[in-house]
Amino acid sequence: MRLTLATRRSALALAQSRAFARSLERATPELAVDELHVVTSGDKTQDRPLQDIGGKGLFIKELEEALLDGRAHFAVHSIKDVPAEIAKGLTLACVPAREDPRDALVSRSGARLAELPAGARVGTSSLRRAVALAAARPDLVIEPCRGNVDTRLNKVQQGLFDAVVLALAGLRRLGWEDRATEILDPQVSLPAVGQGALGIECRDGDEITRRALAAVADREASICVAAERAVMAVVEGNCHLPVAAYARREAGSLWLRAWLADPDGKNLRRGERRQSFPEDPGEAELVGRDLGAALRG
Repeated sequence: MRLTLATRRSALALAQSRAFARSLERATPELAVDELHVVTSGDKTQDRPLQDIGGKGLFIKELEEALLDGRAHFAVHSIKDVPAEIAKGLTLACVPAREDPRDALVSRSGARLAELPAGARVGTSSLRRAVALAAARPDLVIEPCRGNVDTRLNKVQQGLFDAVVLALAGLRRLGWEDRATEILDPQVSLPAVGQGALGIECRDGDEITRRALAAVADREASICVAAERAVMAVVEGNCHLPVAAYARREAGSLWLRAWLADPDGKNLRRGERRQSFPEDPGEAELVGRDLGAALRG
């Protein structure tokens, strides 16, 4: 039995897609996974902020087209790149075990966030991170910084930025965790919706692929991500609207934290919910929708 996965060509996309493929093959020994490499619109344009070119959905559009036209059976996404609404005829069939969802600071001098000098230039590709950094250190200069992980790290080494903030999960999947100067506490930089998690997408009616993917789905990650994505759906979060949501299991309970700001980064409001851990993603969505409605209201 052979299945084809669609993946972007970046080093990070290939690393996480291949790691997922290995776990799928271990779970189903009679299965072999082939790769289809796809260049997305988001990959083609890296000199402009995401909010100026159409948002994070640009990182999955061509992958979804490969599913719909039958070139691939499933696509591996960083689920934080997946909008609340996905293409008709497709479904997020699997969320595997989640990597660490926190943000990481990488500085040229080795200084932590609190130690950076006033006026230090910090790069980020995320409005969410820009809002969080401005709240923690309003004396810093926050500037757009796009590109693959290695591109952004090189910009720090070259002195174009004093530091960058990016997902710890990406560094870990590339084997570069030791390059993180500081792992930022969620109290300082609340993670993006679904950060650290993969979302595996396939066609609605492809039951063979769906059964194969079910073997590596992680219940806890699926429930936590469902709560976070429900917050995003209710507030209509996108690259123009800074939003963060992070759910975790703690002592048998679901702890969901989220914040929302206006497009200009102002009027930041925070909220959280704690309750017994949901039985399934559908129950988790209700928790996320309740918190999202409170933030939006």
